[in-house]
Amino acid sequence: MGVDLDLNIVHKSDEEEMESLLELIGDDSGLLIGRKGETLRALQFLTNVLVSNQTGAKARVSIDVEGYEDRRNQSLINLANRVAQRVTKTGRDIELEPMNPRERRVVHMALAENTSVETESSGSGFDRRVVISPI
Repeated sequence: MGVDLDLNIVHKSDEEEMESLLELIGDDSGLLIGRKGETLRALQFLTNVLVSNQTGAKARVSIDVEGYEDRRNQSLINLANRVAQRVTKTGRDIELEPMNPRERRVVHMALAENTSVETESSGSGFDRRVVISPI
């Protein structure tokens, strides 16, 4: 892709499996993130497929570019809390934009302890989204 990056590899393992995190840092790193992380997710998927094929075992490789995952998670948590406040105030359901399974899980977990609202995923495929409803 013609992108100049530094790579930091972090390995975590337990008795059953090993997980690796590839941290990418560089001036052109935004190209690897893409729109809403789409390019980054595709790169991570391809990396996992390649590593699985080479090792013969299921691979767990995460890729993070310039701390994007942490920033995106925090953004989703803030969104979930803001929407939960609005749902509580208005008493009406609010449906969020379509999200991938990992992002939906972040929203569900962010509001799991909130006693004023409940969350549910609706839709199918790429149009699956979180609905936040008052209790």
